Formats: sequence, C-alpha cells, structure tokens
Amino acid sequence: MALRVMQVFVPQASCMSIDELLEGRDVLGRWHDEHQGQTILHLLVPAEETEPIMDRFEQHFAAVEGFHVVLFPVEAVLPRPKLEEKPEEPKEDNAGKEERADNGLRVSREELYAEVNESIGVSRVFVGMTILSAVVAAVGLMRDDVAVIIGAMVIAPLLGPNVAMALATTLGDTDLLKRALLTNVVGVVTAFLFAVLVGAIFTVDARIPAIASRTNLDVGDILLALAAGTAGTLAFTRGLSGAVIGVMVAVALVPPLVVSGILLGDGKPALAFGAMLLTGANVICVNLAGIVTFRAQGVRPRTWWESERAKSGTKKATVIWTILLALLLLILWVNSMGGEAVTL
Repeated sequence: MALRVMQVFVPQASCMSIDELLEGRDVLGRWHDEHQGQTILHLLVPAEETEPIMDRFEQHFAAVEGFHVVLFPVEAVLPRPKLEEKPEEPKEDNAGKEERADNGLRVSREELYAEVNESIGVSRVFVGMTILSAVVAAVGLMRDDVAVIIGAMVIAPLLGPNVAMALATTLGDTDLLKRALLTNVVGVVTAFLFAVLVGAIFTVDARIPAIASRTNLDVGDILLALAAGTAGTLAFTRGLSGAVIGVMVAVALVPPLVVSGILLGDGKPALAFGAMLLTGANVICVNLAGIVTFRAQGVRPRTWWESERAKSGTKKATVIWTILLALLLLILWVNSMGGEAVTL
C-alpha cells in the first residue's frame, strides 16, 4: 500500500473543524503542532486518500491567508499498517462512497500534475537530452545494436510531454496543454533535424534489421502502442514510476523518428515516410490511451464547472485522436491492398 505524509498549514484551525473535514477518510496517523498562531497538521494516509482530503481542505481554507498543503512520499513506516476489511457502508449514505469510487486506487491529481510538470518545458537541458537520445538511437540503429537502442528509449525525452498532453486534456488545463505541446513539437523537430543531418553525412543501409523493422507500420504496432500507453498511464496514476520505464521501451518515440530522419537525409523518402507513420502511430496511441485511462481512473478537476469544461475538451480530443488513428488504419488497409510499401 503506497502511503503519503500530508502537512497541512492552517491559521488557528480548531480541532472540531479538522475532525469534520477528515470524517469518513482513512487516516492511519495524525498529529499536529502549534507555531506562531498557526496549526501544522501532519497526516499519514494511503496515497488514494490524498486527493479527497486536499479537496476538502482547499474548499474550506482556500481563501484563508497562510493555507498550504505539502505532500511527501513514504518509503516505510513502523509499525506496519494493517489491511483491514471495512464494513459495508449503508446504502443511503452514498456521498463518501462516490467520492472514494471517483478517486479509485491512485495518487492525487496534484501529484500527477507535479510529476508531468517536471517533464515539460523547453530548456537547454531538454534540447540537449533530445539530441543525446537521437545520437544514441542513430548509433544503435546503424550498428544494429539492440542494447544501445534501448539506451535511447530509456532516455525518452518525448514520453513526458505526451503524457502531459493527455493529463492536460483530461483536466481541461489549457496552460499545461500549450506548454506540453510546445515541448513536444520542439523535441520532435530537434530530433528529426539532427537525424536528417546524420543521414546526409553518413551512408545508411536500410536493410539493417533495426532500421528495416521501423519502416513498416502494421496493426500489431498500433495494438502494442495502445496497450503500453494504457499500462504506462495506470502505473503513472498509481505512483509506480519504475514501471513507466517499461513503457519507454515498449512505445519508443525517438528510434522510429530517428530512422525517418536518417533515411530522408540519405535520400530514401519512401522508407522515411513509413518510419514517420510508426512515430505518428505511437504518439496518437499514447495520447488516446492516456486520456481514456485518466478518465477511467477518475482524474478530473476539483470543481463541477471545471469538470464540465474538461469533459467537453476531452470528448473533442478523443474524437480527434480517434480520427487520426482511423486514418492510419486506412493507410495500412490501402497499402495491404496494393501489396507494396507505402510511398510518398
């Protein structure tokens, strides 16, 4: 069970009001300090309890000066928390049950937001990581070295912006969406232009298995990207950052993008187009799977009016990504009917 420590700073809050705000929530430990007229409340809670508790405190104290909530992950705790079966709630009392069902077994939206916010933003470090990932991918591809290619996958500078786009769409956060989209575009253009330069300088053998396998898109690639995108989003919402590394390898955005660039630079536009289709399929599937999974996990804005706006934006984005995916499937169908490789 993932645990979190919450520090809630509230000016002179009474124990009675705190008890009311924590009513019905699963709090494993609680203590508080008083400092210069301010109450500092410490709570040990399961990770899935942080969002409803923060929502209640924010609704009650948002307008109060000095209100803050700080969240810390917990590595271990003694004595070990016991997993107890909770009695079934009365049927007539649905408020707490609905709140718990909406949250599911996941971390809070604030924790998700902080996680993706660290992975976006155009900076010298991001551009440098993108170029380094492209360098590693290009060397690995031309040497047909799987271990080196996996190294480029794990660097994965483009996965974070795509997950951020899915979360921003789900929350209806236009500012986050703009920053994620800008980061994504800059990363893709940087890696692609660098790969074109590499292809123009060096001779590229398109028969190398590592390169040839990324010039053809099939239905299996789409199913893989959808499944891995869903698994990655689930791991992300559970706070299992280690499991996301597997998604970086399964849905690799940089290697097919680099293949497209080096083949175009080497004067093979038809094969480059096939690799670009694979890159586009991965991007589409990661975003589509991310949006659907975030919604299924109950990730939504705190207030109902923000939720309605986000729901409308999510529907539009889902339709757009679905249409793009359908176009890719149509291209695959036309290509299979023709029995030839896709050409420009």
